[in-house]
Amino acid sequence: MSELTAPDASAPSGHDATPGFRPTAVAAVPLSAIGAAIGVAVPGASSSVPVTGISLNSRSVRPGDLYVALPGAARHGADFVSQAVDAGAVAVLTDDAGARLLALANDIPVPVLLSAEPRSVVGRLSALIYQSRPDGAGAPALFGVTGTNGKTTTTYFINALLRALGKRTGLIGTIEILAGGEPIPSLLTTPESTDVHALLALMRERGLDAASMEVSSHAVSFHRVDGVVFDVAGFTNLTQDHLDLHGTMEEYFQTKARLFTPERARAAVVTIDDAWGRKLAAAAEIPVTTLAAAGTTGSGQTDADWTADWTVARTAPRGLGSDFVLRHLDGAELRVHTGLPGGFNVANAALATVMVLAGGHEPAAVQAALDAADPFTVAVPGRMQLVSTAPAAVVDFAHNPDALERALEAVRSPEPGSKVIIVFGATGQRDQSKRPAMGAIAARLADTVIVSDDDPHDEDAAAIRADVLAGALAAKDDEGLDCTVLEVFPRDAAIVKAVELAGAGDTILVAGRGHEVWQEVKGVNLALDDRVELRNALTARGFTVLEDHRIES
Repeated sequence: MSELTAPDASAPSGHDATPGFRPTAVAAVPLSAIGAAIGVAVPGASSSVPVTGISLNSRSVRPGDLYVALPGAARHGADFVSQAVDAGAVAVLTDDAGARLLALANDIPVPVLLSAEPRSVVGRLSALIYQSRPDGAGAPALFGVTGTNGKTTTTYFINALLRALGKRTGLIGTIEILAGGEPIPSLLTTPESTDVHALLALMRERGLDAASMEVSSHAVSFHRVDGVVFDVAGFTNLTQDHLDLHGTMEEYFQTKARLFTPERARAAVVTIDDAWGRKLAAAAEIPVTTLAAAGTTGSGQTDADWTADWTVARTAPRGLGSDFVLRHLDGAELRVHTGLPGGFNVANAALATVMVLAGGHEPAAVQAALDAADPFTVAVPGRMQLVSTAPAAVVDFAHNPDALERALEAVRSPEPGSKVIIVFGATGQRDQSKRPAMGAIAARLADTVIVSDDDPHDEDAAAIRADVLAGALAAKDDEGLDCTVLEVFPRDAAIVKAVELAGAGDTILVAGRGHEVWQEVKGVNLALDDRVELRNALTARGFTVLEDHRIES
């Protein structure tokens, strides 16, 4: 899922707000209280105007809303104030540029509040209006997961384990949003703060006990989780990604680290397998439980609070998954199984388990839930999702160098003569430096590399493919690799080619897009689901495909 790299507002090109996910009963907040919260005086009769909602998008305004008019990628939200007022907005919050635009229009029939940086106060106001995280009992326990890779799977694992513990749960993330009702597709890894607080209030209204949420670096940078306090924040890892936004890995790290402060979280679980994790554990301003999940050292000892000992996972895999043991420094142990392949899913399952423990659940109860429900075998759409077993055909979201390397290592069969065939590309208008790196990784770890298109966006697709191909071919030539490198496009043709080349004992990995069902090319969304294309190509060749199960909501 591609994140926005600039604040989005009401312009037609922007995202619609999350539909239908607001609480049904909201106590009105007077406009004077909203003004006081951001240091703006509200004069006269306007002070008593009742506000019952808040929106950044004129198309999602409901009667009683405060409409926040922000600068967008193409248009300013102030251009859409008339539509917002017609929809029932009772007041407007905007910046100086928005105020200038409003001054050129006809008189606005609702109060207008000014803020130098309105986006920076939206989260605070959303929490005030929806009372989403009140002091005391009533709000669901909130688990937030950040890091470059593994956020989605870890939040699904947390959700599944909490359900196995008998909790009513919600989920907010890349793939979908669950709030005790029908799931809806998600538009951003982390929704805008207006939607986040509305969702949390709805979960509280529906009596949910807990919720897990993906927290992207974009969410922190663009104030999408302002006003949210997580009961437990978790960290997976940090590898090269999103440098088009952050510039450097240090800046990327510092953005993630802002989640681990008293203003945003009460406690943390940090995976310390890489230097960034160890740096975060030392820098965090809240109580930290550390986790080593990359396997044990030769002596079986680490300095982490919890260690995932998956030497057993290497010697006794169960199906495509792994068994491992979580060990605490005090000697306590938990036996854990994940049905998803790869050491990184051992790490995801370990993090989910320790986060639930840090949330106050007793080890004995967690062990009983792990044994009874096998929660970490839940299907996560587009995350190491198995489409067939002969050949093994997998769709995964891996779209950066580290994730691609881990995915390729995870799907390599130990059977002699088995080949790995990969189909992948790179996203347009994103960090270009990772393209040749991904090509080189594919050449090193796959037998056949098929470079195709991901989401080109407004960039030339051929130029993107050329960058990826250059890395693959350079690695092949410089390192003397025995692999085949092909360029096939469009992507559905590349998937068909991979299936044509595969035997029943081989593995096909289609990487980069995961659960996504649209491919954006020059501003046009083209229907494209890797899972569907892979299933169709396999069926056409007479291979048996697995039934497409949805995750339990």
